[in-house]
Amino acid sequence: MLWEAHACLPLHPDASFAPLERFHAAGLNYVSVNVGMDLNPVTQILSVIAGFRAKLAAAPHRYVLASTVTDIEDAAASGRLAVGFDLEGSMPLCDRPEMLAVYRELGVRQIHFAYNRNNGVADGCHDVERGLTTLGRRMVAAVNEANLLMDCSHTGRRCTLEIMDVSSRPVIFSHSNPLSLVEHGRNVSDEQIRACAATGGVVCVSGVSGFLGTPAPAAPEIARHAAYVADLVGVEHAGIGLDIGFAEPGLDDDPPGDYDPDYWWPTSAGYQRGIRPMVYAPVATWTELPAALERVGMTGEEIALVLGGNMARVARQTWGA
Repeated sequence: MLWEAHACLPLHPDASFAPLERFHAAGLNYVSVNVGMDLNPVTQILSVIAGFRAKLAAAPHRYVLASTVTDIEDAAASGRLAVGFDLEGSMPLCDRPEMLAVYRELGVRQIHFAYNRNNGVADGCHDVERGLTTLGRRMVAAVNEANLLMDCSHTGRRCTLEIMDVSSRPVIFSHSNPLSLVEHGRNVSDEQIRACAATGGVVCVSGVSGFLGTPAPAAPEIARHAAYVADLVGVEHAGIGLDIGFAEPGLDDDPPGDYDPDYWWPTSAGYQRGIRPMVYAPVATWTELPAALERVGMTGEEIALVLGGNMARVARQTWGA
């Protein structure tokens, strides 16, 4: 099973699914597709979910909106791609823990609580550290109760440690890289990686240039980061979330009204003009990763775990039957 833990289509209900076809052609069985961030209002997020659900429903011979790992396995057996949605930040929850069950019914399968900046639930990785709020602790319990994957990417270090301490289920980082390899606020420390492993979770490394520390991200560097996680805490806790962002000419997916990209992606953290200068690994990287992981010393069985087996295990534990 090949499992992409995080990908970004344009946040517009009319966004093309051509990138999903590219993932499928590369052999992927499951892709977690982002449907909104803290900077996106609920009206935009709901329209995106509605648009994406309609596209999935219109092509049942191509896609399955997966609720369980069994759905993913059945989709693979019939030559289809399984899809789930993810949210980046808790602001779409409107400070209401019961919203998690609503999003679960709409197809959201994983969520993290802050997108780079602080909110009423959690800390962002590019903001002042405070720790998980009282509401945040209730939100973690609600994520667990809703059988969603608790994600800690984009979240402040202290806050992630507190989330992992109180979660009753495995916690993941869906697209985060080791801080020991590249010094960037979006990357995660050895302490965070060890804490994630202690929950039974998975750290999925991204293919984004700034977080990999290379101007041209490719399979060998991604494999090096995955191998670092595996060497530190065991291969059963490493995965892949390339975080590829797809643009579509003529389709505006910016939040409506005024918003400041320099706030969400601060220049003090090394960004310029928002996240636009970042370079993404191509989808074809998935076909090159098995050989790259073998070159860093992994066996075939270990490679299978990193490319999807580990995330399937955690999802099976979390999503339920």
